[in-house]
Amino acid sequence: MKKLSSLLLLLLISGSVLFAQSGYQPSEKNLENREWFQNAKFGLFIHWGVYSILGDGEWVMNQQQIPVHQYEKLPAFFYPVDFNPAEWVSMVKKAGMKYITITSKHHDGFAMYDSKISNYDIMDRTPYGKDVLKMLKEECDKQGIKLFLYHSQLDWHHPDYFPRGGTGQNYTGRPESGNWENYIEYMNTQLSELLTNYGEIGGIWFDGMWDKKDENWHLDKTYSLIHQLQPGTLIGSNHHIDPIPGEDFQMFERDLPGENTMGFNQTGTISELPLEMCETMNGSWGFNLKDQNYKSSKTLIQTMVKAAGFGANFLLNTGPMPNGKIQPENIDTLMVMGQWLEKYGETIYDSRKGPIRPQEWGATTVGKDGNVYIHVLEMKDETLLIPALPGKIKSAVYFDGGEKVNFKKTDDGILLTIPKEKRDEIDTILVLKLS
Repeated sequence: MKKLSSLLLLLLISGSVLFAQSGYQPSEKNLENREWFQNAKFGLFIHWGVYSILGDGEWVMNQQQIPVHQYEKLPAFFYPVDFNPAEWVSMVKKAGMKYITITSKHHDGFAMYDSKISNYDIMDRTPYGKDVLKMLKEECDKQGIKLFLYHSQLDWHHPDYFPRGGTGQNYTGRPESGNWENYIEYMNTQLSELLTNYGEIGGIWFDGMWDKKDENWHLDKTYSLIHQLQPGTLIGSNHHIDPIPGEDFQMFERDLPGENTMGFNQTGTISELPLEMCETMNGSWGFNLKDQNYKSSKTLIQTMVKAAGFGANFLLNTGPMPNGKIQPENIDTLMVMGQWLEKYGETIYDSRKGPIRPQEWGATTVGKDGNVYIHVLEMKDETLLIPALPGKIKSAVYFDGGEKVNFKKTDDGILLTIPKEKRDEIDTILVLKLS
């Protein structure tokens, strides 16, 4: 491993300047960024690494039980000649997205940036030899897109990730020993590199704690380090449990907040922190040649609307191909979503959760102007009964065309009449002004 040249990083890792997270008070900049995050509503998740070469998703090392010494051959084949960060970021803007979250290191332990504490990275192990994170960050800055970094706490490659958890077991060929404290120091040093060499980072998106649920992850140390280096950087963790002190947003994997159809989310709690839901376009995060089970743009738009109904962001994933190109199917879907947001974005951006929790029929959002937007996604007949609203309805019109909506207050709520000819295939939006 390479030695760090910065004494500051070593001092930070040692804990000598760290403060306790139990009494964590977010900085003013952090609170501003939380507000920005809640307003953004739509981002692109990018899972990209040397695993893309095999075209079998980001878990291929574990699923195919590839030993470390064999998996280490992959980087020599990684040469993304068509990687164009300007194209990526332009696509994100056209899709109506406000930020990107990209994998800096996934569970395979390979760093997609220029790490100084390890040579197991894109600069030292690939013939490409370029820092794709730096290139992407520079382009994000040019085009006004915030960059968040996914970072795996789980590591199938590092010998000090020991004792091992529920994944990355005997097949790896790693020694049956290791120093857990050294691994935490290694991880924190890589985080220090990311937070000191790439300008302002929107957030750190952690994943992998679930691999060793009962382990001491020294989160006070890690979270304090991040907030020391960049007080405005938001911290979130995909640990599937209630938020932990020091975290700035709560995330839900492939489920709407409070739901657990996928079996990942072990808590029904929806915190008061900013929220985010992440989802795939097919069934895979990393590039997968076999997975053609693409979700329709209609399904994804409706999921985004329901997420907004909970007040949550929608982080939609793509797994770039090994040549650096985004899959054409994904681009097509994103462009459709961008066109929809161009027309209806005011009902999503800057909004907060509506007065009615998302239901099977749809969701509600509250715009920055105070309007309540009723998003009718599914409707079997011409009437829809919704719960009573917190205020008298002064006016109710269709977003498209501005015609009045027929409604009647009843003992059970509000009965809306929406003729078939007034319905939109994806989302029939009603605009309500309340007293």
